[in-house]
Amino acid sequence: MSTKVCMWTLDHPEPASLKTYVANGGYEALKGVLAEKMPAEQIIEQVKLSGLRGRGGAGFPTGLKWSFMPRQFPGDKYVVCNTDEGEPGTFKDRDILRFNPHQLIEGMVIAGYTLGARAGYNYIHGEIFESYLDFERALEEARAAGFLGKNICGSGWDFDIHAHQGYGAYICGEETALLESLEGKKGQPRFKPPFPASFGLYGKPTTINNTETLASIPWIVRHGGQAFLDLGKPNNGGTKIFSISGHVNKPGNYEVGLGTPFAELLEMAGGVRTGHKLKAVIPGGSSAPVLPAEIMMDLTLDFDAIAKAGSMLGSGAVIVMDDSVCMVKALERLAYFYFEESFCQCTPCREGTGWMHRVVKRIEHGEGRPEDLDLLTSVGNSIAGRTICALGDAAVGPVQSFIKHFRQEFEYHIEHKKCMVGDRA
Repeated sequence: MSTKVCMWTLDHPEPASLKTYVANGGYEALKGVLAEKMPAEQIIEQVKLSGLRGRGGAGFPTGLKWSFMPRQFPGDKYVVCNTDEGEPGTFKDRDILRFNPHQLIEGMVIAGYTLGARAGYNYIHGEIFESYLDFERALEEARAAGFLGKNICGSGWDFDIHAHQGYGAYICGEETALLESLEGKKGQPRFKPPFPASFGLYGKPTTINNTETLASIPWIVRHGGQAFLDLGKPNNGGTKIFSISGHVNKPGNYEVGLGTPFAELLEMAGGVRTGHKLKAVIPGGSSAPVLPAEIMMDLTLDFDAIAKAGSMLGSGAVIVMDDSVCMVKALERLAYFYFEESFCQCTPCREGTGWMHRVVKRIEHGEGRPEDLDLLTSVGNSIAGRTICALGDAAVGPVQSFIKHFRQEFEYHIEHKKCMVGDRA
């Protein structure tokens, strides 16, 4: 049994083609589900057993999320795939579209069958247009082969998928803002409740999952929930694609079982670049709190271990920083990103992200004051938990964690009006 759940045909000259996917067992799970008329409850129970948790950031149990869908609702229901991959450091979902789009399609079709939906949408980040085209080509192949559209596999059941290109707005990675954008409106988060499971796309019941989450479904259906769980660890089932970038010799996407030690992933990526030492790691995309090397090197890569250490696994975007990095400069860049990407819907985020960026900027440029560090903490506390969506918390996480773990660098900047790290190469 392969231990790779996603992207397992990369060594083939045409990894994204339908022919390659079928040759590797693709669409067998779907054919089995339709031929056996597998009960939806049975599929949901296997997904629950698998320990599959959302691969987009929050890590919510997928089987539990599916159980919220009112499958007997009379009328339209939708499955939505969130490929609005805008988190800095994350680049796994676009590679699924590039190299294994049919696994995502099969996962979405099985999800549609299970949840009683007749249509699915894949919302694709606007800045990865080539991946959008790759997915469109795969949809055409799947329709032509009878795996999508009318009377799928001769079952009498219809389900189609539509690709939708976003415009690169970070906020549309939030699922309700994504739904607003899909409906042709301004992409802004909705108040909750009601939740998408009861009032989603066009006001109909909708289940939204990340690309990697849905791409894991065919493997689970084919091999069973227990087999998937065994690839990871309890409460953290399966493999996970980690996007590792920054100061490593071989940045890229690596698929490993959840619970794999961070040290092993770092070794796979060729280790920290030659001549430098590990200083810090952001383990789950730019919104995840940073962890110093001495903590990170003792951790395993799973939702629970990273959370216990004070950060989050998030999307699995591992950003590695070596000893040449000025943490004040790094935080200035992150604070600027969240300031620019704030939708400005909520006052704490609209005003607070600007405050945080300006204060960090003046510290970096030698104009900081001793009271600035407490001011940053205070502003962060006034934002976190006080906004409609999680962007406020995402903006605060880096600021507070950088100061917590690397306070001496900030204090040095303020006192000496310069960086304590000489080489920023």
